[in-house]
Amino acid sequence: KHLSAVANDVLRKCSQKLDTSVDSLIEEFERGWTPEAGDYTKKLVEFSSCKTLSVSCGAIGDTISDGSFSRATFDMMLAWEVPSLQDEESYAECVAKEREEKKFSVISDQIQEDVPLFYSDILPLLVDQGPSAGEDAFVWLSSLVPLAADTVNARFTFDTLTAPTANRLHFPAYDKFFKEIQRCVKHLQKQETPKGVELADDEFILHVEGTAGSQRVIRHIGGTSWPGRLTLTNYALYFEASSVLSYDDALKLDLSKKIEHNVKTASTGPWGAPLFDKAVVYESPELQEGVVIEFPELTSSTRRDHWLALIKEIMLLHRFLSKSEVNSPLQVWEVHSRTILGIIRLHAAREMLRISPPEPKSFLIFALMDELPKGDYVLQELAESLKSSTTGHPCSASSILRNLNVSAQCIPCTEPENIQEAVVQPENIASLESAVNKSREEARDMDMAKATAEGFREEGVSESAQVLMGLIRPLKDAILSTRRIFTWDRPVTSTAVIVTVLLIIYREWIGKAISACLLFLVATMIGARKRNIPERLDRIIILKEPSNQSTVESVVSAQQTIITVHETMQKTNIALLKLWSILVSKAPKHTDAVIAITTCCAVALAVVPFKFVLMGGVVYCFSSKRMQKSEEGSRRLREWWDSIPVMAVEVVE
Repeated sequence: KHLSAVANDVLRKCSQKLDTSVDSLIEEFERGWTPEAGDYTKKLVEFSSCKTLSVSCGAIGDTISDGSFSRATFDMMLAWEVPSLQDEESYAECVAKEREEKKFSVISDQIQEDVPLFYSDILPLLVDQGPSAGEDAFVWLSSLVPLAADTVNARFTFDTLTAPTANRLHFPAYDKFFKEIQRCVKHLQKQETPKGVELADDEFILHVEGTAGSQRVIRHIGGTSWPGRLTLTNYALYFEASSVLSYDDALKLDLSKKIEHNVKTASTGPWGAPLFDKAVVYESPELQEGVVIEFPELTSSTRRDHWLALIKEIMLLHRFLSKSEVNSPLQVWEVHSRTILGIIRLHAAREMLRISPPEPKSFLIFALMDELPKGDYVLQELAESLKSSTTGHPCSASSILRNLNVSAQCIPCTEPENIQEAVVQPENIASLESAVNKSREEARDMDMAKATAEGFREEGVSESAQVLMGLIRPLKDAILSTRRIFTWDRPVTSTAVIVTVLLIIYREWIGKAISACLLFLVATMIGARKRNIPERLDRIIILKEPSNQSTVESVVSAQQTIITVHETMQKTNIALLKLWSILVSKAPKHTDAVIAITTCCAVALAVVPFKFVLMGGVVYCFSSKRMQKSEEGSRRLREWWDSIPVMAVEVVE
């Protein structure tokens, strides 16, 4: 039961915050603790932290400003990672060994902590001093206070924030992240309401661009362009076209409606030419044409991707609420609050990582789950956890927003009668965390699988064609072998095949034959594994056929290939149009012939058992190759086909 130094310090600070003694806090914990609950020291740290956070979250705005909240919660993460004296000793040994292996150099103790977290010369000074927190501790704290991250995407957020610091979270970066969150909240609160719009009580501005202090936003209508201000809330997207002195009334695109609307990337340019891939288009059944909005920038399309992710997040939020049937106003607002906090975190991270902006989906709940494998299962678990949890405790997302002065007091909320006794324990999140972990593991496997295919995307047309021909060569050999069977080049083999096929059809063993083929395929795969073929054969070798063509000959050959493809397309179109002519009786004689033949086939299939039809077809396939083809019959069939008129086609815009 011996606590580590940092755990003792956390316990002492918790008792001071709760206005009680350490012994009283321990006695209260021991009354509810049992050996089956797990590690005594870690559970004590969790208990003390939960009780303290239920009090601290009430004044979270002031404590973020002076750094006390970030310092206290960071120490809680350190104490959770190293709760006992034994853990502290083993952790110190690991750190010493790691520093010896990596040959860390001694650096100055005097460091400047008020530095943005991006790649710079000062960053190594920030990450080498003092203890750091790991991923599990960050996820645990996020399950108690969804400010630094949400339970659903906490691991993804941690990976993004700690990418420059070897996946360890250090206090200067952690404190800077909290202060950036508070700064973003204050910035959003200063934004003006779109002109001619009255926001709902639970509608809040989440992002604005196109103002004098931000980059331009342009709406394209046909060949004309209109600069203006774009505002995103948790319900809608508003665009205000710029006028001489102010803005016109806002165009509202409601993202909360239960309709089949979507938003996707688009390209814009002069006179409607798709030259610049820096725009999004919103499409809805209620609009005659999509609303195209461009985010001009010189090099990349980072702004466009950022806006696209935010708009999708709001649309997916309302889709989740409609599908999961979350009806309680408290639960609905809790989901809104978690989404709003996710967007605020994304803004804060972009301010911190300006040189290398983070991927938006790592901070957005629904956008992340929409892309992850089994993300729909995670959302189902999220809905169940919402329905069975209490959303009014002081450290819920809605309470945090209210304490940050983001939400108004009129929004329904539940205040605990006695927050001193409220212990903020995550309710029913074990299954949610399990679903998130499984989805994350599958995402890693999927990323590794996609990485193996990246090399093929960089190949040219000729290389891709050579690879394709090499891969289908076994299939071509199999087709040639099958053709020899039909042409009776090997009479014994052909006889055995036809007798076997006829016997299978007559005895109605088709299902068993397919089953035998599938079992043979399984045996082949198992045999390959037993022979260690994956280890011995790490790649497929394809021999490149030598080419003696010059550059001009290669160009001419490519041109002939294009001409051949074009002719094939024309023949296909003509064949389809002739079939259409027969179908609508534009060629009456041909239609009558097709009707008569089709009627005879229908009667035969209705009267004759189908297995005899199949047997007749098999016998015909094997015997027709031996019989002398009727040149006259082939000629008549070709003449009949050529005499069918083609339906006229008109392509209109």
